[in-house]
Amino acid sequence: MTIKRIAILISGRGSNMAALIDGVRSGAIANAEVAVVISDQPTAAGLERAMQFGIETVTIERQGRSREEHDREIVAALKLRNIDLVCLAGYMRVLSADFIDAYRGRILNIHPSLLPSFPGLNAQQQALDQRATISGCTVHFVDETLDGGPIIAQREVPVSEGDTAESLAARILIAEHQLYPEAVNLALSQLAEASTCQQ
Repeated sequence: MTIKRIAILISGRGSNMAALIDGVRSGAIANAEVAVVISDQPTAAGLERAMQFGIETVTIERQGRSREEHDREIVAALKLRNIDLVCLAGYMRVLSADFIDAYRGRILNIHPSLLPSFPGLNAQQQALDQRATISGCTVHFVDETLDGGPIIAQREVPVSEGDTAESLAARILIAEHQLYPEAVNLALSQLAEASTCQQ
């Protein structure tokens, strides 16, 4: 079976990136390799973590360019490396339409709520403000809508009495590290089935 090549886009510490790399290495994500980690932030801690795993890292800063210009450079880097699947892991930029078109149906994101509830920033605080008793995390395909693409998988996390946004976020992050590899494996299986049907 063809090994699928994954790119992970990060802006920060890369904890979900590390969970995906671990998932590939353990076989939880089957028939795949993490080919490159790309960041828009040269000081992102996740870059150092990726290098420790022996994975190629690339920094592509915005440098005053438009979103479209910046994204075109990222897409070129992805195509140069024959990337099959793009995983956003704490990547703090909204993708342009051109980027989404280039990899439509092959871009995944993880969000710290049970979408469609609490999209956008500060999802954990949104859950607390709405007095939700259940929150969690969602892995979804990325489209032009904010956190609105087709859902692949979700995991519930109870909201405890006395939770702060930080304490809830910490528990959701544990669930994210479990869910994201499972969802990536599922998405790759779907891509493989679609490819077989087209042949």
